[in-house]
Amino acid sequence: MTHMVEVKDLKKRYGDKQAVDGISFTVKKGEIFGILGPNGAGKTTTLEMMETLRPIDSGVVKIDGIDVKKDPQAIKYLIGVQPQTPAFQDKTRLTEVIEMFAAAYGEPVDAMKFLRDVDLEEKAKSYVEDLSGGQKQRLSITTALVHGPKVFFLDEPTTGLDPQARRHLWDLIEQVRDRGISVIMTTHYMDEAEILCDRIAIMDNGKIVAIDTPKNLIKQLLARGFKKKQEVQQASLEDVFIDLTGKAIRDGA
Repeated sequence: MTHMVEVKDLKKRYGDKQAVDGISFTVKKGEIFGILGPNGAGKTTTLEMMETLRPIDSGVVKIDGIDVKKDPQAIKYLIGVQPQTPAFQDKTRLTEVIEMFAAAYGEPVDAMKFLRDVDLEEKAKSYVEDLSGGQKQRLSITTALVHGPKVFFLDEPTTGLDPQARRHLWDLIEQVRDRGISVIMTTHYMDEAEILCDRIAIMDNGKIVAIDTPKNLIKQLLARGFKKKQEVQQASLEDVFIDLTGKAIRDGA
């Protein structure tokens, strides 16, 4: 199979608003595919239809050859979903969280291995409510991967995180991709999309207006004669912050 995900002429309407208007794209195995767009562009609605969380009005979505609309139950075993705001039951230790998610899929699990993979081994006996925002995001990612999905969805995964936590999460997302899992993500951070995504679809008013690699999209813009005033700067304030505080994740990250 050349494509892990195939989306063809996907549509969704809410009343008189066409939220998603006939979009089509494909995602390869082991590819990070980004969907960018302003608020209201249809990004989250698109993801929710692909994740079986929202009914598809028309069009076709296939994941690993299986039609999402025809067999949503099978799709749930093929995908992992990391929500924008992860929520877990209080007074539950991290090992227990992993075990509960695995049990929902009937999967045996080595909870410590999963926590080790996301640098949370030292927090194994901690309660979820004692974690920082970045740590909760990493826990959320590992719970979405306990059943070995082939496609992983992330909706604005680094919103609200500090620079250290963001960069640590970028490394983790790349590790997921390197395991052969297809990653589909939305983000409002252009630097995040440029660094992480192998290809990007830009949405506006429910339509995809461009699809390509970040480099090619930039080249196409320059070829159209785009110019802006440039000030050569070898480093940014974020680089200063990381250099002075260290990239390694900390308890507060």
